[in-house]
Amino acid sequence: MKSVTVVGSGIVGLTSAIVLQENGSTVTIVAKEHYSKTLSSKVGAIWFPFEIEPAKKANKWAALSYQRYQEEAKNGNDVSFIPFLTAYTSESNTKWTEQLPAGAVRNATPEELPKGIEKAFVSNVPLMEPLKYLPFLFNRFIENGGHFEKSGIASLKEMSSLNSLVVNCTGLGAKELCNDNELIPMRGQILRCAKLNTPSFAEPTKKGALTYVINRSGDSIIGGTDYENNWNVNIEKSDTDLILSRFESLGLDNKTPQILEEMVGLRPKRKSVRFEFDQSFNNIFHNYGHGGAGFTVAWGCAIELSEILSKT
Repeated sequence: MKSVTVVGSGIVGLTSAIVLQENGSTVTIVAKEHYSKTLSSKVGAIWFPFEIEPAKKANKWAALSYQRYQEEAKNGNDVSFIPFLTAYTSESNTKWTEQLPAGAVRNATPEELPKGIEKAFVSNVPLMEPLKYLPFLFNRFIENGGHFEKSGIASLKEMSSLNSLVVNCTGLGAKELCNDNELIPMRGQILRCAKLNTPSFAEPTKKGALTYVINRSGDSIIGGTDYENNWNVNIEKSDTDLILSRFESLGLDNKTPQILEEMVGLRPKRKSVRFEFDQSFNNIFHNYGHGGAGFTVAWGCAIELSEILSKT
């Protein structure tokens, strides 16, 4: 039985730890923050390969994750499947639609399109509710014999000393740890609102003008922003106003949304997900840089990761 330490307690860290456990490893999670303080706890968490490269690998991981979420949903694990309208253009990555089961995706009808959107898919995709799903995953990890240690890691050298095998799932924290110039923050501000009477959708085709609605069991998320290389974690009224203005311009609802909470998170964007062993510390495997698609690809990355580590 292998002993593995996973560094990071967001969705990528938790899923990595659980799949490793399922394949027979003893796993410890070390993280400077509890899962409830991670970026993963703040997001809308719907299955959609947004701002993640390389597309071919991302689509594969997303497909594996989709299959895993089908199993998760059967067990009532705060995972559900909902219709999701996704705008696209001729320049969009639409290969992800080929990974979905037969009948799970179709072209939107003209009547379904919000104002200003010319083409869109309607797909049946997983929706995860972080404030319920993350605690469920963490408890599963502990019940499987896992151990959690709240501790910061200052360097890769320190990380390499944690165990004979270490998985780096530190997200944006990897920028400083790994001196990774390819990793940048993509600032997202979102509004958690009272439940809306509108479809769930995303309009990701206009750079710098991301717009979406995700309807959850007890509330709705309206987003958002996608500002690259922006470290601002403060809530900006100008962004709130902009988000509401974009939402209203789509003509989906005549009522002004009732804002319950405003949140900001920094997505870990990279030219391509770093998914490899470290060249200097060969007992560290890096699994970070998933952009805006952490929940979308996390299980798929974890499955491939476990396969790789099983051969070491």
